[in-house]
Amino acid sequence: MELRQLQQFSVLAETLNFHRAADRLHIAQPPLSVSIRKLEEEWRVKLFDRSPPGVRLTEAGRAALIDARRALFHAAESERVAQATVLGTGGRLRIGFVGTAKYKLLPRLLPAFQAEYPGVTLALSERSNGEILHALESGELDIGIIRVPLATRSQVRSSVVEKDTFMAALPANHRLADKRRLSLADLADEPFVHYAANEVPGLHALTMLVFQAAGIVPKVAQEAVQVQTVVCLVESGMGVALVPSVAAGTTSRRVVFRKLHKMPPGLTIGLAVACASVNETSTARRFFGVAEKLGAEVEA
Repeated sequence: MELRQLQQFSVLAETLNFHRAADRLHIAQPPLSVSIRKLEEEWRVKLFDRSPPGVRLTEAGRAALIDARRALFHAAESERVAQATVLGTGGRLRIGFVGTAKYKLLPRLLPAFQAEYPGVTLALSERSNGEILHALESGELDIGIIRVPLATRSQVRSSVVEKDTFMAALPANHRLADKRRLSLADLADEPFVHYAANEVPGLHALTMLVFQAAGIVPKVAQEAVQVQTVVCLVESGMGVALVPSVAAGTTSRRVVFRKLHKMPPGLTIGLAVACASVNETSTARRFFGVAEKLGAEVEA
């Protein structure tokens, strides 16, 4: 059995006339008759009653027609999905993102991409920076939204789409909470919630660099992987922390965020869109392009 035979069967079932069906299929009538007969022989059922008044479906033919039309639909849909995937306008895109991307970037980026490519299905998962980079390199993810800078070399290509700065996070009842602006010196003697070096090497290294530039060694009391977890530990009174300013979007009343002055010049943190060139798909390239365009608009 071939899809061509199912198509011929379906058209003949609609027209109930071999001549009209052959015209619609752009073939001669005898080959159509032979094809239908072969299909009946293969299925070992009679699909049509042929009589001088005309052609009509048998009970078996009516039952088979339902599945035949379903098979033709799925075949056409499979072709459409395959072509759309090659063009980057359809298919499934697997995206891993760090938690802070939920505050501003994803709410702007995802609608912008879906408006331009509504045929693409997005599969989203929240992960740590290290997990995302590994998943990109192994082909488990197509796109990553990662925090930069990276402390280690990676095979992925990335582009910064959201720039950020450090802010101090303190428990709302902290003695420094009433100050509108703080310096790193203000935090020198406070228990500090740090980023785990093995899981978040970029933020860990940059935070240490900031303190070193100020001649301070932070008194690390706790470590965490995700920025949200760091904020949660601060909220619980476990210490103070340096967090990306985007984290100030949290609505908790038990933590406050304060700007820092006398910070080292040229300090840049942010979020970047990333993909592994070796596994890059057309859909991933289109997402990358939308993200870069959005980042450029924010810069402007």
